[in-house]
Amino acid sequence: VGVREREREREGERKKERKKERKGERKEKEREKEEEEEEEEEEEEEEEEEEEKEEEEER
Repeated sequence: VGVREREREREGERKKERKKERKGERKEKEREKEEEEEEEEEEEEEEEEEEEKEEEEER
């Protein structure tokens, strides 16, 4: 009986560890996605500024 209980406890601990790992991976992916979106926004802003400068120079 004691062996089975210990096995269940170990399995429960393994499940908790796996859940933490998946949660950490999910957070990391979200952070990477946010960083990519921020970079894209910055690039778009830079392009808009360049276009405005070109328009002003043409005038």
